[in-house]
Amino acid sequence: MAGRIPEETIQQIKQGVDIADVIGDYVQLKKQGRNYFGLCPFHGENSPSFSVSPEKQIYHCFGCGAGGNAFTFLMEIDQIPFQEAAARLADLAGVTLDISPSQTIQPSKSNEYADFLEAHALMAKFYRHLLLNTNEGNEALHYLHERGFTDEDIDRFQIGWSLPQNEFSLNVLQKRGFDPARMEEAGLLLKKEETGRYYDRFRGRIMFPIHDERGNVVGFSGRGLENVQPKYLNSPETALFHKSSLLYNFHVAKTAIKRQKQFILFEGFADVIAAVRAGFDQSVAVMGTSLTEEHVRLLKKIANEAIICYDGDNAGLNAAYKAADMLDKNGISVNVTMLPDGLDPDEFIKRNGHESFAAYVKDASLTLMAFKMEYFKRGKNLREDSQKFRYIEDVLVEIAGLKKAVERDHYLRRLADEFSLSLQALQEQEKALFLKKRADQPGRKEELNKHGVVLKARPVKQYPRHETAERRLLAHMLNSPDVAERVRVMMQGESFTIDEHQALYTYLLGYYEQADEPDTASFLTVLTDEQLRRLAVDISLMTVNGEPGEEELLDYVKEINKQRRRFEIEEKKRERDEAEKRHDYVGAARILNDIIAIEKSLTR
Repeated sequence: MAGRIPEETIQQIKQGVDIADVIGDYVQLKKQGRNYFGLCPFHGENSPSFSVSPEKQIYHCFGCGAGGNAFTFLMEIDQIPFQEAAARLADLAGVTLDISPSQTIQPSKSNEYADFLEAHALMAKFYRHLLLNTNEGNEALHYLHERGFTDEDIDRFQIGWSLPQNEFSLNVLQKRGFDPARMEEAGLLLKKEETGRYYDRFRGRIMFPIHDERGNVVGFSGRGLENVQPKYLNSPETALFHKSSLLYNFHVAKTAIKRQKQFILFEGFADVIAAVRAGFDQSVAVMGTSLTEEHVRLLKKIANEAIICYDGDNAGLNAAYKAADMLDKNGISVNVTMLPDGLDPDEFIKRNGHESFAAYVKDASLTLMAFKMEYFKRGKNLREDSQKFRYIEDVLVEIAGLKKAVERDHYLRRLADEFSLSLQALQEQEKALFLKKRADQPGRKEELNKHGVVLKARPVKQYPRHETAERRLLAHMLNSPDVAERVRVMMQGESFTIDEHQALYTYLLGYYEQADEPDTASFLTVLTDEQLRRLAVDISLMTVNGEPGEEELLDYVKEINKQRRRFEIEEKKRERDEAEKRHDYVGAARILNDIIAIEKSLTR
């Protein structure tokens, strides 16, 4: 196969990286004994069931069953082929990979959408050229400078300008060989129904490229000058552009977010650009939509703290409340920056400067509970008793939902001081609400270990004796090529009773014949079937004796042979029933004798 990576090179790469470091770039891991635990990046959860074993260089999720090695992790998390995963790991390991870039770098989707990515990358360059290097772009460039955008901002965020012409982009794309029908599907062109002619979607707009997580341009947001409506025109939903899963600037900000374990969430592109200019590299923005569960899953992989900095008007505060609630429910610690005078972050920075904004974000951000206490005051006249008591009840409900007693006590005292109320009375009312909330929760207990990791109750799966025997044999075989050879001899050419176990057995024997330095992590690379790989990881994590004795292995083999005879008995019984249906009683009697003989062999 072209571009195949030699086994020796794969071994060099594997030895040069630590799987905990690789996965640690995507998942927050906590050490617990010899392994690391974190929240699984492949399914939503609030209690960590995702385990990483540096010793075996494998990962496994006890929740969804995902498992593999460093190569398969990158392949699954970033949806990339093996060779690209190998290229990334080789770079980390300092190993030279002797294959061409075209063999390693492929589009994030299949080749079906390669033209979408190429066209967007091309137009991003053209729009930028038009803004910076043509007379037609002067007005837009002047407008950006007046709005406070620096040349560094324009360069960093690849801002451009689309000409106010119907067919500029169309002509550029056609000259480069792109099919207009495909470009309409990609969101770059529109089609007139009455004439069937194609024309540019973005005309006379300042262009903000939108990137996916890997840095590919997948769409645009075009801002009109002055009073053009709509103010912002976004790419439509396409195979690559989904507002519900894209965050502006995430492809760049994720490095800072991983480092700080924190992100700042804004509503608009200009806010992000101004915040980055002020030194907040961990800034991202939603794409003209509310925060979604997909956004949260993306952010939760690499951060556990959020600062929400939305517009200071009512709409912004409402959106901040919803976003904060969603993040909190997903286990992310939330602070909210409330800007004065209804200003948005970009306007605040222009009016008060970077230092003032930095001070607000770092020192004046409110905890989620403190924000809610301010949020619930909106629209209420707290000098009127009825509205004041309604407010106090709303706040008490929120306080009762806090997990830590010290937090509940802090905000109760704050509420008592603000309204000159009896602390004892507030505590009694809050306690009643707290106990009611506890009673209403499902009867599920979560246990914290000494490392502060929430341990999810995981039911221990019970397997039939023959299945346990096969799993234990495979576990020993995964630990030692010598044991694998001993088992092969004992099996005398017979098969395992479970097809998946037999497949692993066959793959493993073949792998040991070829591998110079065999280990579980390398064996997983051989398994192309995801279910087999997950099974191999699950079995490899079983606790078995270091070096099994001959008697132990023989007992497992005998149990497998017994099950094979049990299956044979079941088959014989079906044959006997068929014989009796045909009134072949002589044949049925002969089969019965066979069944009795097999049953006697089971007792020996």
